Amino acid sequence: MVAALNDTLLDPSRLPAVVADVQELIDAEVSDKTGASGLAVKGGYGAVKKVGPSIVPDAVEGLLPGFVSRLEPFWQDFGAAGGAGFGDFLSARSEQVADALLGVTDEKIEGTSKSAIKKVYSTMRPSAKKNVIEALPRLGALVEKHAS
Repeated sequence: MVAALNDTLLDPSRLPAVVADVQELIDAEVSDKTGASGLAVKGGYGAVKKVGPSIVPDAVEGLLPGFVSRLEPFWQDFGAAGGAGFGDFLSARSEQVADALLGVTDEKIEGTSKSAIKKVYSTMRPSAKKNVIEALPRLGALVEKHAS
């Protein structure tokens, strides 16, 4: 049995490095986007970062427990099944994993009273699943790096 992600990824001694790596993952994924939709993602992400340099790391830290909780069943299944890598494992279940992870942000947005945030999220949400699926190989590698 593998260690619970909650015990590894959210351990106070590891958390700053995990948050930094998740932010780097997001930066890399945004940077890789192409075409008109890529320009929109890059523009929106750049605007958010200009509003406040701590917005992204604060959001990552705030959402991380929910993401870790949603990844836990996949991590335990991966540990039981073994395999080449967690990124490959997640990619093979991409629809299910993306839905689980997006459930965290969907719930967070549903609970906010800030209509401007809800409006921006609603415009970005339709393409979010595709973007999450594309990030799964990097996410799997990040989890393996910090959970080992």
